[in-house]
Amino acid sequence: MIIKWSRSLISLCLATTLSFPSASYAEVTKVNSIELPDIGTVAGSTLTIDQERIYGDAYMRMLRNSKPIINDPVIHEYIDTLGHRLVANADDVKTPFTFFMIRDRNINAFAFFGGYVALHSGLFLHAQSESELASVMAHEIAHVTQRHLARSMEEQARRSPATMAALAGSLLLAIAAPEAGIAAITATTAGSMQSQINYTRSNEKEADRFGIATLAKAGFDVQAMPRFFGRLADEYRYASTPPPMLLTHPLPEDRITDSRARVQQYANIPVAPSLNYHLARARVVARYAGISSDAALDWFTRTQKKSPESIKDAFDYGRALVYLDTKQYKKAEPLLQALLITSPDNNFYLDAMTDLLIETTRTKEAQQQLAQALQQKPNNRVLIINYANALIKEERYADTTRLLQRYTHDNPNDSNGWNLLAEASHHQGNEPEELAARAELLALAANWNKAIQYYTQASQLASLGSLEQA
Repeated sequence: MIIKWSRSLISLCLATTLSFPSASYAEVTKVNSIELPDIGTVAGSTLTIDQERIYGDAYMRMLRNSKPIINDPVIHEYIDTLGHRLVANADDVKTPFTFFMIRDRNINAFAFFGGYVALHSGLFLHAQSESELASVMAHEIAHVTQRHLARSMEEQARRSPATMAALAGSLLLAIAAPEAGIAAITATTAGSMQSQINYTRSNEKEADRFGIATLAKAGFDVQAMPRFFGRLADEYRYASTPPPMLLTHPLPEDRITDSRARVQQYANIPVAPSLNYHLARARVVARYAGISSDAALDWFTRTQKKSPESIKDAFDYGRALVYLDTKQYKKAEPLLQALLITSPDNNFYLDAMTDLLIETTRTKEAQQQLAQALQQKPNNRVLIINYANALIKEERYADTTRLLQRYTHDNPNDSNGWNLLAEASHHQGNEPEELAARAELLALAANWNKAIQYYTQASQLASLGSLEQA
């Protein structure tokens, strides 16, 4: 395993370095002699799409190590489904997209290399509809498709060639020493991206224009974009500390006026409230808003009074989560049972009910529900992770390992899968498998030195085991 991983990493770094215009020995050692070509309208002259993916991956690993990323399969499924509905209707898509959420009550969203789009949990508290959340996501998707970050970094490279030389040097280092080279890529890229995610006004208007077109094609309310950003500007117009979104995304009056005028070009088609959006919002309020259980229950009561009847189930779901998390199972169960009667295949409800069954020592019942659901959706991440939890509770460690080996192969960036695989392998006494899984977790968070130590130990133990069996 360690040999395969190292070779693939070196090959990736080598391929990227050879295709990088600034990566020759002369350019790395003689920074002042770098002559970067002019950037075109698609910003492809210096940074290729493959290079952007590498830098995006490095930055994502750094974020996993430094930000409270929400590794909630249910939330992930919702924002991933919503995000890819938008991507399917966006123009100029050249890279896969990854959507994730950071636990932060500040209103913000940002995108970076490799198609990564981050949402702060605070967005759910401020966005009043799925279309409003989608408008923010469509705007960020446009930043990626129009390569605004690449354009910005290339402009910086024109002014400061040392930036691109540092990236090139990091890639060269990765060939000789993968752990040190990738760490250098992470540090160099993070510094550049952090300073360049502050978009210009022209970038913002362009992202609005492409975002509105994406919203319309995806069937959302295009009025949601000027409505959301207009409300944000009004609320924080005189605030001494505006939310991060207003610091990184300039929001002058002419930008809002321009977006209001632009949406008039589209038909005003009514969009029904999305129950799934309000279920996701309820989950964020109950678990990730940083408020007490009493405050969450009060929020559900107050918000339900001014909400349409069509989304009332979302508030019952939110209350059920609060009761579940505070071990008030007798209050949570009837709410969840009623919700499952109305929608037996809804993963929001299945997740909560099977968690409750596991917590109340009815694990076999949870397994049966999940196994039945998996027959209809065999590759569903929410169901697989919940099923693995149920198997571990039943001490079916071999079954858990088989399930998660397939799952982590298909979903190598999901820390939940590696965590559970490490736990199941530990209970089995399979130390090489456990160490390899923990190495994957460390690598996901850019802890390369320790990851390689674990991989090396796993490889040595596996080799020793093979010799003993011979």
